[in-house]
Amino acid sequence: MADYDLVIAGGTVVTPADMFVADVGIIGDKIGAVGFGLRGRRSIDAHGLLVMPGGVDSHCHIEQLQSGGGADEESWVTGSTSALAGGTTTVITFSTQFKGHGILEPLAEYRRRAAKAMVDYSFHQIITDASDEVIFNEVPQVVASGVRSLKVFLTYDPLHLDDRQFLRVLAAARRTGALVTVHCENYEAIKWRTAALLADGRTEPKYHAWSRPSVLEREAAHRAIALAEMVDQPIQIFHVSCPEVAEEIARAKARGLKVWGETCPQYFVLSAQDMDRPGFEGAKFMCSPAPRDAAASEGLWKLVRDNVLDIVSSDHSGWSYETPVGKRLHGVDAPFSDIPNGVPGLGSRLPIVFSEGVSKGRIEPCAFVRLIATNPAKLFGLYPRKGTIAPGTDADLVLWDANKRVTITNRLLQHVIDYTPYEGLDVTGWPVSTIRRGAVVMQDGQVQAEPGTGEFLARGPYDLIRPTGNLPFGFDASAFQV
Repeated sequence: MADYDLVIAGGTVVTPADMFVADVGIIGDKIGAVGFGLRGRRSIDAHGLLVMPGGVDSHCHIEQLQSGGGADEESWVTGSTSALAGGTTTVITFSTQFKGHGILEPLAEYRRRAAKAMVDYSFHQIITDASDEVIFNEVPQVVASGVRSLKVFLTYDPLHLDDRQFLRVLAAARRTGALVTVHCENYEAIKWRTAALLADGRTEPKYHAWSRPSVLEREAAHRAIALAEMVDQPIQIFHVSCPEVAEEIARAKARGLKVWGETCPQYFVLSAQDMDRPGFEGAKFMCSPAPRDAAASEGLWKLVRDNVLDIVSSDHSGWSYETPVGKRLHGVDAPFSDIPNGVPGLGSRLPIVFSEGVSKGRIEPCAFVRLIATNPAKLFGLYPRKGTIAPGTDADLVLWDANKRVTITNRLLQHVIDYTPYEGLDVTGWPVSTIRRGAVVMQDGQVQAEPGTGEFLARGPYDLIRPTGNLPFGFDASAFQV
């Protein structure tokens, strides 16, 4: 008699801590057992494959609302398709705020759109206008609804917050038990440098990197950490592009602060040189912070091994290259400052990190699992439901051929964006099958999930992001409505 609905038989199970050959038995949408000789009504032969937790992408932009109306090109259906094709089963995306407006109505609309998802999902709430109504009335409601992370930008028009506004968000997060995630670059310095570059006639895409050198990312990270330390509020630094920024995080960790850092595949395999391609083609590689150079990429791997950077997200923020609403929004002769930033990466995240990390001997498979699944699930309050393989967890799995060699093409990634910055990149290691809550949703590149089968993941309070209790002079300024 079969004891399980589905058995993944004979694969090498990779958990955050160990690797071993075993069967994985699934009952309904949960893992029922990990063992030997398990019997199921259905079975998938996983001999010769790695069996890993489904990827958790804690930083991606899907169908995000735009201030002029409408939303990003990448819809919840196409974004889910790319994620599942690449082995990711859970995403955390962004509900935005438009200056002068609140956050409740956009969140309600975003939740309505996300009902078409085929991956499981949660949200970060972007704060661009730290008004009294938003900070003291609406943020508590949003956090109580299960959106337990707030996102702030220290640069970009019209998103950036100044230091006092940032402090108000930090204080609101401390009061409500939320995590704050931060885009760290110095707004005024970038504006000043950009103006000088344009005045000198330097307008091509390659000057995007010149406008925001690593020192401006490092300064903003140092400042964000210092202000968070004063408020005693845990933060995560998003998309760290270079070792200098990660070293700020390392110093904060050494002082006992709750500061975490993530990086992204683009900072492992792209460089500023990619933006120096003929004509407008460099726009394909423009993202912020900008990719640096090969030495910075190798330095990031060391800081990954040192557990300073413990998450690799995609920061999928795709803008098509050929369409008039994408990179060409302001024309192919637009200065770099007017070209939309962002690169697609939902489907390519796991293959690139595995190939550059595991296949090239920089990290072990267990470390890979921690980077792409376990650590993001822990940091954002989804663990142990997501991010590991154990009885009682969601049956989210990716079956992985560690030896399969693939040349990345845009067609393979199945997103709506009309290009990938990784076109022609050779990788070793590729997903064979993706299982989401016990259902096979991708097999051999064919996604077979139905729109609307993803689930919203409400996140309640959890210990990891509780403040340390260390406040300057013991005075908690966040207790006051200032």
